[in-house]
Amino acid sequence: MGISFSCLFPAPWHFSLSSQVLPRLMVPSLRQLLFIGLVLCLIGLLYLLLVTGKGQYCLNNSLLFKRHLAKVNDVDATDTSNPNLNYGLVVDCGSSGSRVFVYCWPRHNGNPRDLLDIRQMRDQHRKPVVMKIKPGISELAKTPEKASDYIYPLLSFASEHIPKNKHQETPLYILCTAGMRILPESQQEALLEDLRTDIPVHFNFLFSDSHVEVISGKQEGVYAWIGINFVLGRFNHVHNDNKAVVEVHVPGSDQQEALMRKRTAGVLDMGGVSTQIAYEVPKTVSFASPQQEEVAKNLLAEFNLGCDAHRTEHVYRVYVSTFLGFGGNAARQRYEESVIRNIATRNKLLGQRMGETPESPLLDPCLPADLLDEIGPSTQKLHLRGTGDFDQCRQILQPFLNRTNETLTSLSGIYQPAIDYTNSQFYGFSEFYYCTEDVLRMGGDYNASKYAQAAKSYCSTQWKTLREQFDSGWYASHADHHRLKYQCFKSAWLYEVLHSGFSFPENYKNLRTALLVYDKEVQWTLGAILYRTRFLPLRDIPQESLKGVHSHWRHSFSFVNNHYLFLACFFIVLLSIMLYLLRLRRIHRRDTPSSVTWLEEGLGSPTLPINL
Repeated sequence: MGISFSCLFPAPWHFSLSSQVLPRLMVPSLRQLLFIGLVLCLIGLLYLLLVTGKGQYCLNNSLLFKRHLAKVNDVDATDTSNPNLNYGLVVDCGSSGSRVFVYCWPRHNGNPRDLLDIRQMRDQHRKPVVMKIKPGISELAKTPEKASDYIYPLLSFASEHIPKNKHQETPLYILCTAGMRILPESQQEALLEDLRTDIPVHFNFLFSDSHVEVISGKQEGVYAWIGINFVLGRFNHVHNDNKAVVEVHVPGSDQQEALMRKRTAGVLDMGGVSTQIAYEVPKTVSFASPQQEEVAKNLLAEFNLGCDAHRTEHVYRVYVSTFLGFGGNAARQRYEESVIRNIATRNKLLGQRMGETPESPLLDPCLPADLLDEIGPSTQKLHLRGTGDFDQCRQILQPFLNRTNETLTSLSGIYQPAIDYTNSQFYGFSEFYYCTEDVLRMGGDYNASKYAQAAKSYCSTQWKTLREQFDSGWYASHADHHRLKYQCFKSAWLYEVLHSGFSFPENYKNLRTALLVYDKEVQWTLGAILYRTRFLPLRDIPQESLKGVHSHWRHSFSFVNNHYLFLACFFIVLLSIMLYLLRLRRIHRRDTPSSVTWLEEGLGSPTLPINL
């Protein structure tokens, strides 16, 4: 008996297998089968490790590249012909004027871990789509029926930039801040009611009564914190390639284990009138007294930025506090009023006329050396001459911080949760940047000792010399004589607020003063639309999550689990082949004559007679 192979090969390759050779090839021993199976398993595992590892690496790099590309493309003109692009409007009704910001974002990727990729819309000239009008809406307090006419130009401007077929699904938010807060509640409501009534008549935006309101200083601070951290990429926890992580005890969670995620950045903002601080409180806070706990409730905000209420990646506890009267200009005004009161009392008690004439000026350590200045109303004019003593100025300003001896407090004795200065980062905006950069040219990474030394040098420099340096272009282009005049005071005030008020150690290395983030001015309105549209991804998620519990399972299945499926099929085929060969082995045992049992038993060849 033999099997001939000839139909598939050329004639010189024809060969045949005898009945004695065939069993050796077709019916391997059990030991051989196990060895072959083990080798194939190892090959399969090696394939899985190499391919899926490489795939995951490529996936990570691809996503990181897309994020980098998004930052680059963020300055490109918005493609309004893209049907998958969504839009949103936020009107900031401030004290001096109102501005409309137009934002856009692509369709959500269906992963509940990710936030909407919201960016500021840019026109064909690559400029942000923003429009501002003056005065503030609070000026219409006595004529609230004109509120909708006042806001009309802003909405008309925005509607021209958004495709008409998108108007009906474009959310509109009108949020009023400081100017409206000081109005009586009745006047506030009259203005808001006119907007709620008339805007839907003239515009087809997605707009409801809850979309127009007066927000608190706490809300404004939270929105600013959200916007800055969003631009910095601190809410992206899926691919955590950043070593700066923090342990978080999620508010309201029953989880025993702490969550590890990217460290967010705190915000310091000193304006002309007020100073604000906002930062995440990652761990559960404790209070020194029940009164302190009651106060803390108004300063701590707990919220979920994610669209899934059951997930905790985007649950945050943020402390926000605004200190009126602690801005640079307001602090100088308080200081001058105090000087006028004190010197008037002293002159009256001692019968002197210190500071009342230019010939007998009052010495002021917070003004540059030999600078002459006049303060107070015309009926109580006071003459000053600067001595430029930075350290003395700091000491004089400390009482204006209104510190108390109670623990966990800052300016004016207001509650402030403990900050982990060894694992935190802060950004300083507005006066924090102007005061370090405009004159001292030290914007960026803050170093307390170098800053203090530079401020001392500036304060002690003669005013005449400072003027000459200003005329020679030594300072920033937007620095003016007012900046030069009060730089010494503001340098000392900023130093005291930071280190004595907020208790930042002098060796703190993670404060960065900035005007822009990634070359963009970040408005609190970005944080507002991020928070208020956080549930919009739910429109896109159900379509994808029908295939699984969560869309992150879908992503991993589409790439990694396909290889598991391939490997499973591979092993099933391998097992089938082995079972088939074993079946052949049993059949062969039954049908093979005893003269060839040596093939089965692995014995040597029997002695055969040879006839020549």
